[in-house]
Amino acid sequence: MLEWPDDKNRASGLIQGPAGELQVDVDLPDATPRGLAVICHPHPQQGGTKDNKVVFMMARAATMAGLAAVRFNFRGVGQSEGAYDAGVGEVDDAAAVRDWALKASGLSLAALAGFSFGSAVALRLADRDAPPRLVTVGFPSAYFDAALPRPDTDWLAIFGDDDDVIDVDASIAAVRALEPSVDVQILEGAGHFLHGRLTDLRKRVIAHLDEAGK
Repeated sequence: MLEWPDDKNRASGLIQGPAGELQVDVDLPDATPRGLAVICHPHPQQGGTKDNKVVFMMARAATMAGLAAVRFNFRGVGQSEGAYDAGVGEVDDAAAVRDWALKASGLSLAALAGFSFGSAVALRLADRDAPPRLVTVGFPSAYFDAALPRPDTDWLAIFGDDDDVIDVDASIAAVRALEPSVDVQILEGAGHFLHGRLTDLRKRVIAHLDEAGK
């Protein structure tokens, strides 16, 4: 089973999850981490994995902000066991990864983050036990039948206004309607996968996560 890295900046391996083993990557900052961030990937049935470039860039931003970044594959993806569970069991997967990372590292949870489907999972988990920070990218409000939850967390929601995968106008409106207000940031001309805009994404995520240390 995966052990927390202590003499290098990266480790990969398997941990026990609720539906079998889960494949996990840990990336550490150059200095001693001040907390950790768990990052959730896009839809398992549409090619989403922990190695998605948006997820990877959010992990990079977390380490640059001084956090340990934990990426993982949901059940049924890559080496993770189990089968797709329509976003229900996937929240349990994220919780299991979070709990393992907290115990293995001795760090505190600084942030949850996610891209697309993964942002809906991150929001649901944040609603259970609000972390200091939440980052959602390409959040699809249509994944929620009822009113969106508004966890007690500092939430950054990033959208590309040329997103042709989700109903971006409805999603932006739904998040902007929440109280207390969410920090909604729009990348003009950017599509769902933020082609050509990943550096911009990284800078915005670093700025948001850096505030956790102030």
